[in-house]
Order: sequence, then C-alpha cells, then structure tokens
Amino acid sequence: MRPRYSALPNGRQDTLADRLHRYRGVLLLLLAPLALVSLVLLLMPASSSTASPSSRRSGPLDAAAGAKRYAVIFDAGSSGSRVHVFCFDANLDLVNIGTDIELFVQKKPGLSAYASDPREAAQSLVSLLDEAKRVVPAELRDQTPVRVGATAGLRNLGAQKSEEILQAVRDLLRDKSSFKNQADWVTVLDGSQEGAYEWVTINYLLGNLGKTYADTVGVVDLGGGSVQMAYAIAEKDAEKAPKPSEGEDSYVKKLFLKGTTYYLYVHSYLHYGLLAARAEVLKAGNGNGYSNCMLEGYQGQYKYGDETFEASASPSGASYSKCKDDAVKALKVDEACTHMKCSFGGIWNGGGGAGQKNLFVASFFFDRAAEAGFVNPKAAVAKVKPSDFEQAAKRACKLNVKDAEAAYPSVQKDNIPYICLDLVYQYTLLVDGFGVDADHEMTLVKKVPYNGAYVEAAWPLGSAIEVASS
Repeated sequence: MRPRYSALPNGRQDTLADRLHRYRGVLLLLLAPLALVSLVLLLMPASSSTASPSSRRSGPLDAAAGAKRYAVIFDAGSSGSRVHVFCFDANLDLVNIGTDIELFVQKKPGLSAYASDPREAAQSLVSLLDEAKRVVPAELRDQTPVRVGATAGLRNLGAQKSEEILQAVRDLLRDKSSFKNQADWVTVLDGSQEGAYEWVTINYLLGNLGKTYADTVGVVDLGGGSVQMAYAIAEKDAEKAPKPSEGEDSYVKKLFLKGTTYYLYVHSYLHYGLLAARAEVLKAGNGNGYSNCMLEGYQGQYKYGDETFEASASPSGASYSKCKDDAVKALKVDEACTHMKCSFGGIWNGGGGAGQKNLFVASFFFDRAAEAGFVNPKAAVAKVKPSDFEQAAKRACKLNVKDAEAAYPSVQKDNIPYICLDLVYQYTLLVDGFGVDADHEMTLVKKVPYNGAYVEAAWPLGSAIEVASS
C-alpha cells in the first residue's frame, strides 16, 4: 500500500505537521470549547466519592454538610429533674460533646415538690439550664431546641397545678435560656409518649432501627409514678388492638424510623411506678393498721402526693408471702379482662410475640437490683431473671431495720424500711403483672454502649431524635 502523503510544490512530501499547521484555524475553533469545559470541571469543588442520595437528609440537619446540631431535653420526673444534652451529625448519629457522648446532670426534688410555688419550681431548673449552656456553643443556642417533658409527678398534681408550673417553666426558658423554645415543647408527657421515646432510645442505641420488628427489643421502664411497657408487634396484631377506654391513649403507635414502619404496643400504668406503688400496696394490706411489707422495728407513715398512708411494721415484722399477696391485690391482677389477653387491671397486654421476647428493664429495676447486691452498681448492663428479685426479696423481708442498714449500705436511710416492699413489688409486677416467666432472662440496663461510650437508657434521647429530625 502506498503512503498517504501528497507532494508539495517544491517536491517535498506533505507531512502530518504540515497538515496541522495548514488547518490550525479550524482546529482552534474545535478545541477552544473543550478547553473551556475542562477548565470549569477543574475549578468545581470535589464531591465525596462515598456520598449517595440515601445518605442525604432533608430538614434542619441538612443545613450544612457535616454540621453539628444540639438538642436539650429536660426530664422532669417525680423523683427529680434531669437535663440531657445531645449532639448529632448530619446523619443523625450521636457525636461527642467534649469527651462525653452526652451531658447528663440531675438534681432533687422534682417539679411536683413545688406544687404551691410554681415560680420556685421553675427556678429549680436554673442550675441545670446553666449546665446545658456550658456545653452548647453560643452561636448555636438560638438554633438548639429545648424541650421539657414532665412525667408522672406532674400528672398526679392535677391539670391546674401542673399547668401553672409548666407556664412558669415556659417563662423561664423564654427569658433566660437563649435556646430555641416553643410553648408546646414544655408539657406533661402522656405515658404512651414516655414509653415510645424509651423504646426508640434503646433500640436506636442498639442499632436496631431499620431492622424488622422481630429484631427489636421490648422495654419495661419503672419510674417513680408510673411504669411503661413498649414493644413492637406485627401489623396483623396491631389491627386487632382493642379500642382504648375513654380518656386512655391508643394501645398502638405507628412509627416510621430508618425507612421501616413499626407498630408499637405501648401502655403506661399510672400509680404503678415504684414510689406510687408503695402507696397502692400499703392501702391493699392495711386492714390491721400495719403493713405486711415493712421491716421489723419500723413505725411511721408514708407520704405520696397529697396522701399519707400507715406504714408501720407488724409486731412480727415483714412477711414475704403476705406482702406478695398485698402486691397482687394492689395490681388488680384478677380484674375482669374484656380483651384477648390482659396484663393487670384489665389492660390489654399487646398479645406478646417476637418483639417482646428480648426484654430490657430499666430505671428503678436497676437501682434496687444494684442496692440489693445482685447486680454490680458500676455496670451499665446486666443479665437477670425475675427470680433474682424474688430471692433478694425473701432475704430482705427477714431483716429488721437495724440489720437492713448494715446489709444494704448503699440504700438511702429513708428507703431502708421499704426494701422488702420494693423488691416484692418488682418481682410481682414482672411475673404476676406482665406475665414474664420467673426464669426468663432479661437485660437490666442503666446505660447502653454506643460507639465506645455509654448513653443513659432514658426517654429523652427518643425525644431529641424526634425534634432533631423534624
């Protein structure tokens, strides 16, 4: 094949260089736009190779890539007030506040102790508010939501007194906090809200959200004034849920979390938190002017809310079996059940199922177990059975007050006379109330491990997740 060269006038062959030179004007016209596009691409900011549409969020957390967002949540409980401060990244994952994963500070007494002085009730939160300000950067405070959730303590005060206290707290936050606040962010939580937030908290920290309902854990949270049970159930079981009585919350809440729909059975039993239940058990067994549950040698009364109850021991001291009978009576275990299955007091129990199989129990359950000596008080989580509470109760009920003070050095002196009653009630609540087998292994939880740190197993994180993602 002959080479594709042409002859120039001087007889020299037409090379590639000659052709480029001859058509340079045409080439410049063609290449200039390409060069301009290349320059624009070069100057554009680089995007992360790991970014994907599914990693993006809408809402306040998407305001700036990787920006931190804080949330301040007050837990105004019956036994004290606590402030929790959380910090989230753009993916709604918790990040450290300084060296800790959250700020948690508490003080006693709770807001309900100031029933006759709403302004003083609000002032009791000032030191906690100052702690929150200390960790939230000043430039982010007006973007940081602050919520106050009051629980059973204020529920028991009645609508008028509780609203007066809440309004005083709203005024305090508006005038003194510098945080983003709304009137409806200061409220008495209904029991189902508290239980749902607690369920979200624990399953979020365990990394269960986004999995099937059968892969989540159930929660029993024993507070001072009320006890909540919450666990996920199948959609077909949710459809069978009975309608609640007038004034009661719905038994099932529909939640959409991490791309998954959950049907959450949740119920709060007012008057059956540990401190409130003392009053119920004392009432149930006081026919003789003394209690079967009080330690030998104790003479006194128990005050809860506006009522006072006889709490003196019988001449022979506490009796485990008789105290348990009183606890069963207080729980109204034999009350008529008009639903498919009931726990106690005629309340539907959700039907059970896979979401309840793995049970986490929290709050006063952990405290009494640690004080009774069958759980390490420094541990964050522990495996226990209801029968552990039973055995501890049988030991405690045999003691008199003086011996109990020596046996339980970590129990506050005011609580010593009630150690038998408390442990009996906790066992009876789990087994006779909620129908948990006495030998069923449960997880007792105070804090939940999360990315190398520990987070309080309490409802405020669930509330923070809601407000941060709304």
